[in-house]
Amino acid sequence: MTHRYTSWNRYPRATQRVRLQRWRFDSLPLPEEAHESALPFGNGRSYGDVCLNDGGSLIDARPLDRFIAFDQDSGLLRCEAGVLLDEILALTVPRGWFLPVTPGTRFVTVGGAIANDVHGKNHHRAGTFGCHVPAFELLRSDGSRRLCSPESHPEFYRATIGGLGLTGLITWAEIRLRRISTPLIETETQRYDTLDAFFELSAESDARFEQTVAWIDCLAGGARLGRGVFIRGNHAEISPSQPPRPSRRRVRIPVGPPFSAINPATLRLFNAAYFHGHPPGVQRDLVHYEPFFYPLDGVGDWNRIYGPRGFLQYQFVVPRTVGPDAVREILERIAQAGVGSFLAVLKVFGDPVSPGLLSFPLPGVTLALDFPNAGRKTFALLDQLDAVVRQAGGRIYPAKDARMCGEDFFARYPHWPRLDALRDPRFDSSFRRRMRGDLT
Repeated sequence: MTHRYTSWNRYPRATQRVRLQRWRFDSLPLPEEAHESALPFGNGRSYGDVCLNDGGSLIDARPLDRFIAFDQDSGLLRCEAGVLLDEILALTVPRGWFLPVTPGTRFVTVGGAIANDVHGKNHHRAGTFGCHVPAFELLRSDGSRRLCSPESHPEFYRATIGGLGLTGLITWAEIRLRRISTPLIETETQRYDTLDAFFELSAESDARFEQTVAWIDCLAGGARLGRGVFIRGNHAEISPSQPPRPSRRRVRIPVGPPFSAINPATLRLFNAAYFHGHPPGVQRDLVHYEPFFYPLDGVGDWNRIYGPRGFLQYQFVVPRTVGPDAVREILERIAQAGVGSFLAVLKVFGDPVSPGLLSFPLPGVTLALDFPNAGRKTFALLDQLDAVVRQAGGRIYPAKDARMCGEDFFARYPHWPRLDALRDPRFDSSFRRRMRGDLT
């Protein structure tokens, strides 16, 4: 096992054989032993164990990195599943097209974006990535190839979007891009002092801004609970004579420290500096899309700062009606525990419905957090957060999970049996086995 074939949070670890899918017309490089399972692997940017297959094989689909067709009039792109979102942007932005939905990193593959049905800052407008994928080809272990769309093999189409790679290997996909005039984003940034202020800003922003999100200081308690920085933006229509460009300098973490550099002391310093680094009032700016959508991509291998034990990513969504109370309780528990999150991102999901059976978003409030893996202490805190999410009728994002219980997963993803019935019999994952094992 090499460093590349781990999940991004470096927990849990897995031992697995790796087989390359070099060409979309090739048959699947399945294990010789019939009892050994396989799982597609993209660029390793998901968290937890959805991209791992401990004791089995991974099918590395990153070599499927070719563009097939691009209609510059309609914005319909067809490419192989191993193409990175970064590579799509390099091709299409100069031609006036942008991704319809993008997560917080551009270094994910198209296949991974579909399998995890990723979302972004514009969910309230555009929904998930799967909402913009009209068709793809699915290669099964029996050698069959299915053209999947809402009209052709619709059951496999729905099961594969958000299906965590279990229905087969996506060889190519079509994506409907959105037209843009410039590569720039008109942004407004505003710090706020309370959780109630966040919800007021979010309600006011969703009608006027395509992209909205907030960073929060999850160590702040009492009257400052939920304070943070609200960020919103729209694609700019007019470019200035000397438009801003992305920085070519990229910081890299060459070697991970022997211990986590993220601890309560460093977190308090960072949170205070970041919060007070944004002056009161609305700050307007015109920025290149890269720092707006992908701020962490400017730091290579940033996951190493958490040390050899890695970290736990935790993202949940709770319905709107109980969202403010549930988020408040979770932030209170985190502040009381003194185990803060370096990346704490708060967003309100909208009404768009994904075609995927296991899509994570629902209309409500989502909070994404990460915690250094301090062992039992971290897991005990996350168990407490699970209880709040469960009580609120919410659910956890499988693509960022390493420890939720199977009972919670099956209860909050009621369409799982339909997906499992369409699972390729030679495909499996550590995540699926963990979920099933929790109920045996």
